[in-house]
Amino acid sequence: MSKDNSDKGDGPKKGKGLTVKLITGAGLLAAGGGGVFGLVQAGVLPIVGGAKDDNRPRLVRKGDDDPYAPAPEASKEGRAMPDIQGNGGSAYRTSYFRFGEEFTSNLKQSDALVQISLAASTRHDGRVLIWLRKHELAVRSALLAVLADTPEDEVYTVEGKQALQKRLTAAINEVLIKAEGFGGIDAVYFRTLIIQ
Repeated sequence: MSKDNSDKGDGPKKGKGLTVKLITGAGLLAAGGGGVFGLVQAGVLPIVGGAKDDNRPRLVRKGDDDPYAPAPEASKEGRAMPDIQGNGGSAYRTSYFRFGEEFTSNLKQSDALVQISLAASTRHDGRVLIWLRKHELAVRSALLAVLADTPEDEVYTVEGKQALQKRLTAAINEVLIKAEGFGGIDAVYFRTLIIQ
């Protein structure tokens, strides 16, 4: 009979101790998991085998810093010119790339030649300009191919010039996508355009 009483007395004590241990263990696991989650979110701990960071150029809003921005151009006096953004228009900063040399090409099924100076624009961070400079040789080749495939009558009209600008933009982006995985050129502009 005493055996039955001792089992009854020990039963609730064992159950109570086990419950406390389970709750404590679950609390420690939750706290540890939350701590690890916080460290991963803060970037302190990397995710092993997780998705890679999206390292594509980002759109740069006016007033935001661009860590990849090229050095500011110097004024005639040799001082750096400040980069001042207006309040209106696009919400994004526009940067330009000027091709150093002119492009000279024959036109499709014509004896005429076209000689143009070009610039390209991007609203993305400076990596696009870095890549454009890095792959300028391949870009120039692609642009010359587009010019050689342009009919002479197209370069005399505003609509034709606009269509040519779109094809030139697409050609630059195609080269950059193949080389770097991202285009980012928004438009191409004629600095000069001469037909001979």
